[in-house]
Amino acid sequence: MRAGTSSREKGFSLLEVLISIIILSFGLLGMVGLQAAALQANRDARLQSIAISLARELAEMMRGNKDVGLASSANPYVGDFTSPLTPTTESYCLNVATGTTACASNAAIADAQMTEWLSRVKTELPGARVNICVDSAPFDPSSGLPRWVCTTTGTGATTVIKMGWTRTSTDRSASGSAALERATIPSVVLPITPGNSL
Repeated sequence: MRAGTSSREKGFSLLEVLISIIILSFGLLGMVGLQAAALQANRDARLQSIAISLARELAEMMRGNKDVGLASSANPYVGDFTSPLTPTTESYCLNVATGTTACASNAAIADAQMTEWLSRVKTELPGARVNICVDSAPFDPSSGLPRWVCTTTGTGATTVIKMGWTRTSTDRSASGSAALERATIPSVVLPITPGNSL
């Protein structure tokens, strides 16, 4: 009688172990999903930080070269730059290589700064788009979301740097190309305030 009771108890213990393993595996699957979401959020935060740093750098370059940065026409800083992010006029006059001709004017400096800056944006942000314009309403009044279109008329118009890039969609059901948001709206909108330099 003891032998039969003992074998039933062993079977019951094995069943408990199997159920415990199944419950543990569901918990581990949840942790793997959380880890994937955390990695994506970390990547998005890193790209956002890089974009803000690049936008601030460009704003400082424009403030430092205010004669060109404030110009309403023939301003190399202003434009809608999409992939492959090429400036209006490429220039390398700021290079320190032997035989490089120095920049002859503030406009040439602006061209060289934009050539170098856009190259770094292209390297750092996947599928980047940059729009630098005078805008009085950088955000859509109906939705409150940033927009690429620039409204140059109206009160409060100021120069704005808008940046967007390709990022992974937050919609987990999307797959393939639908799982990527390709700079449909700007992710960074930075108004350039006059400050002391301007």
